[in-house]
Amino acid sequence: MLETTKAIDDLAQRLPLLFNADDKAGKFYQAVLLNLFHYVSFRIPETADKINKIDEALKAGFGWEMGPFEMWDALGIKNVCDILKQQNIVYASWVDEMLNANFLSFYSKKEHTYQVYNPLQKQYEDNNSFKDIVILKHKTDDAIVFENTGVKIKDIGDNVICCEFQTKMNTVGGDVMQGVMKAIDLAEKNYQGLVIGNQGPNFSAGANLALVYMLACEQDWDEIDMACRMFQKMNMRIRYSSIPVVVATQGLSLGGACEMSLHADKVQAAAETYTGLVEAGVGIIPAGAGTKEFALRLSDSFIEGDIEINNLRERFMTIAMAKVSTSAAEAFDNGIFRKGIDEVTLNGRRLISEAKKSVIELAEAGYVMPQPRKDIKVLGVQGLGAIQAAASIMKAGNYISDHDKLISEKLAYIMCGGDLSSPTLVSEDYLLQLEREAFLSLCGTRKTLERIQAILTTGKPLRN
Repeated sequence: MLETTKAIDDLAQRLPLLFNADDKAGKFYQAVLLNLFHYVSFRIPETADKINKIDEALKAGFGWEMGPFEMWDALGIKNVCDILKQQNIVYASWVDEMLNANFLSFYSKKEHTYQVYNPLQKQYEDNNSFKDIVILKHKTDDAIVFENTGVKIKDIGDNVICCEFQTKMNTVGGDVMQGVMKAIDLAEKNYQGLVIGNQGPNFSAGANLALVYMLACEQDWDEIDMACRMFQKMNMRIRYSSIPVVVATQGLSLGGACEMSLHADKVQAAAETYTGLVEAGVGIIPAGAGTKEFALRLSDSFIEGDIEINNLRERFMTIAMAKVSTSAAEAFDNGIFRKGIDEVTLNGRRLISEAKKSVIELAEAGYVMPQPRKDIKVLGVQGLGAIQAAASIMKAGNYISDHDKLISEKLAYIMCGGDLSSPTLVSEDYLLQLEREAFLSLCGTRKTLERIQAILTTGKPLRN
């Protein structure tokens, strides 16, 4: 049963399967939850006078995804009460009084208002826990302005829409990319801005690696090239749209998802955000405009008189070592989030609300679409030689493999703008082309395919 439920991301849908399972795991879950329900029912009104206060306290204080009364609702109150009686587990009498009065759930929705049962007043009342907070799952069907198998685009009020991913682990595939592009088109026509985010445990695990692996095995280079171009186009649309785009991240925000945040007008990040360009770990390079963006930010960091190679080495190592920040604060140190622009939200439940607020602030400040960059300074052979020499030394010392060395050389080639004879100003399009070429060439190597296969089958990186 545990293996079966792993594929179900929604806890409210997963709980009934676990609770009602006949195996050892099911009996364990049922015993734990029944005793939990017995206990919390008697905490009203001793500990709190309202159901939602207990739920919110456990979610905020212990990181629970659902509170006990929310779990009880998901399992069906009457169904649970029948099992409690069968097992001679006593629960508070007000629960039966509630059911006898035809109140069949602790939480209820009335039109656009979410309510919670008050055992003392013996009636539903407005749930103020959600006051001023955007809860995407509470949005009714009429709030959905577009959806496909990858995303739902919802009107979240104040002339702002939100593009919410719907895939497994919120991975980015063709439908998600089309959905993001559609969201930007809709926002430019009818709204003042766009939030890209969701309220799952993770923002996104990145691009759909299984699709890349399948296409590479079939040697369908045209399809890989098209997918790469589409990913780049999506992220460049995020950067160069006529409306502000704010990306709200939480949990895992890896690879392609990190590239999306790199191109946002602003990132509103939960404190628990684990982000980074991890592509080198699976034998490829960031090719959704992420390497280009690091080269651009490197160029902007150059100060006359500084030793530019040092800045290049620092930016290069962040990608080459597939560094992942252990928090949003560390993402600032890694150069992924920008000081003075991107912000951190400590209360994860307020993340989408804060992202929406950021969109409104940008729009009201007179947002102007930025212009494509053609003044990116790259170091050419000067930087390329330094990185290649360092990679050769590491290989000679057996710190990296031959394939690691190849990946680092491809990455350095992009960040240095190729083998230009001297430091030169180049355009974003020029760097994007180098990205695609490097990505395709690495996808054609056996060792890269072995690394991708290892991640897909074992979840662990392969150092070959």
